[in-house]
Amino acid sequence: MARSMVIVVSDDHEIVQKARNFAYTMGLTLEIYSVSQWEEKQSSQGASVQSLISGSNQNPSNVIQFPQASLNKKVKTIDELESVAIENAIHEYKGNLTEAARALGIGRATLYRKVKQYKIDPSLARRKKVA
Repeated sequence: MARSMVIVVSDDHEIVQKARNFAYTMGLTLEIYSVSQWEEKQSSQGASVQSLISGSNQNPSNVIQFPQASLNKKVKTIDELESVAIENAIHEYKGNLTEAARALGIGRATLYRKVKQYKIDPSLARRKKVA
């Protein structure tokens, strides 16, 4: 399974540290750039980086928003971790709950129950376009 990557562009040490903690907690790969480093990268890579910044190439389902509560919390509850693991598996298997359950090592009926419990919408993963 491929790891998701988060790119942080900031000169604010506190934001960078919160992003590090969030990425570590969520098992994400993290790249950190200062504003000047990002501008240099942008100018060297030209249109591809510019289009990502402007959003013309951006799919909103790929954007990670950092909820303030999760940035301030150092420890996640078991339910929060389980919910994230289930969502990741469902997206990885493009909404196929049988395959997601197999990957998670739980029964299909258990996954269906937990999807309902955590109010996860598997149809979002099915609608996600693959480039």
